[in-house]
Amino acid sequence: MQQSADYELEPQKRIALVAHDKKKKDLLEWAKWNRAGLAQHVIYATGTTGKLLEQELGIEVIKLQSGPLGGDQQIGAMITNGEIDFLIFFWDPLEMQPHDTDVKALLRIAVVWNIPVACNRASADFMISSPLMSGEYQHLTPDYEAYLKRVVGMESTSDQEDT
Repeated sequence: MQQSADYELEPQKRIALVAHDKKKKDLLEWAKWNRAGLAQHVIYATGTTGKLLEQELGIEVIKLQSGPLGGDQQIGAMITNGEIDFLIFFWDPLEMQPHDTDVKALLRIAVVWNIPVACNRASADFMISSPLMSGEYQHLTPDYEAYLKRVVGMESTSDQEDT
């Protein structure tokens, strides 16, 4: 698949922060440690996570719906529309979630649109401390033009019934 460098990320990134209930404490501790860096960016978060981050950090957080109520899908749509540059999602690998399909869809969309994703403290530390976080970055978006123009065969069910 070809890459097309269609936009440049500004030094101020748009970061989505998401955490499952049993990972909220980890995300809050990580965010407190990185408060000064996060304050330089626009922060989005799902439901309760956003409220907790705002209380803990004392910075503005744009709060979306709770994950199970559509917040994960809202973030996915924002990624698709080029409105989120970076996803930090502390998800719980040991617990089934009632909205597991939404979680998988969110992670999939982040990969489809080539945005950085951190799923734990170690990856979040490496990514937030990267020199690319504070500078401009040429974002390469996959070129899906060929995919969108593909011809999809529509086989008639009546043909199959006749045989």
